[in-house]
Amino acid sequence: MTVRHVLLLMAMLSAFAGEIRSQVTIDAKIDSAQILIGEQTAIRIETCYDADSKAYMPRLKDTITKGVEIVETLRPDTQMLNEGRRYQITNTYIVTSFDSAFYYIPPFVITVDGVEYKSEALPLKVLSVPVDTLHADSFFGYKDIMEPDFVLADWIIFFVYSIVLVLVAALLVYVIMRYRDNKPILKKIHIEPKVPADELALAHMEELRKNKERYADNPKAYYTELTDAVRSYIAERFEFNAMEMTSSQIIKKLLESNERDALKKLNDVLDTADLVKFAKYNPMENENDMNLISAVAFINNTRVEIPEDKKEKPKDIVIEEPRSKKAKEKLLYGIIGISTVLCIVVSLLAYEIYKLFV
Repeated sequence: MTVRHVLLLMAMLSAFAGEIRSQVTIDAKIDSAQILIGEQTAIRIETCYDADSKAYMPRLKDTITKGVEIVETLRPDTQMLNEGRRYQITNTYIVTSFDSAFYYIPPFVITVDGVEYKSEALPLKVLSVPVDTLHADSFFGYKDIMEPDFVLADWIIFFVYSIVLVLVAALLVYVIMRYRDNKPILKKIHIEPKVPADELALAHMEELRKNKERYADNPKAYYTELTDAVRSYIAERFEFNAMEMTSSQIIKKLLESNERDALKKLNDVLDTADLVKFAKYNPMENENDMNLISAVAFINNTRVEIPEDKKEKPKDIVIEEPRSKKAKEKLLYGIIGISTVLCIVVSLLAYEIYKLFV
């Protein structure tokens, strides 16, 4: 055998091996080639090709051929063969037909590495169901009218709409009644009688007595509180503006009121207060107590006793306030809004009822 023959033989073997390696097989099968109208069957397309090849499978949507409809396309089943050197992919389509006829399912075309490969054509015969038109009731017989079972889920929407309808209608009636009600708004106010000036001043001085330790290092604050209480009492009792007057002016004004007996001790209190506030005088503790007692004595000596039957009592008064225009406008807008919601609920309920009879 010459070298030329050897080379020729090697080329033939290489071509034969490449042909085997790139061999593509397509096998189309149908589970049942004969079905009744409306029944389903499965068509399987099994494709084998090399793992390093690129394959494009057919993309079928609704129908395979006229009259044969695709019900469902299952997920492709992929298997590895020859230790991973080849793929085996199975595409499955669930089909049906609603017309009795003999159908020719054309070959499926699959492209591998740019080359188209076709499967075999498949036959499908669809048979109609024979019906005895002369004795239609002989197989099933007459059936009585059956009442449908009560299912709560079918009626829950009516219950919900009905409850909402009642609530919205009740709210609308309430708002309308409020709008038509033109009665004024009644406000009840509790009034306590005014505390007499002498009681108010004495109470203030009692607080000073209880908390005198607080003012031990601040006599100016102590005498300011004390004289303010006295001045407030004088202003109301003798009806002149003692809060804006000097100590000498207050004494002069009181002399005109013939209160000479009570003025001596008051004069000592005011003089001491002026010394503390303006001359930085630091009185002794017992002097502070004496001035407090003197202020209390002045109030007790000049106060006017009011008979028990003439004292003011706590009382309650009722004030009538007419409804404001703004409040009525809010109620009117509320009526419009609630009426709109009511119309929507009625429409939805009517639509649900309509669907029962359609």
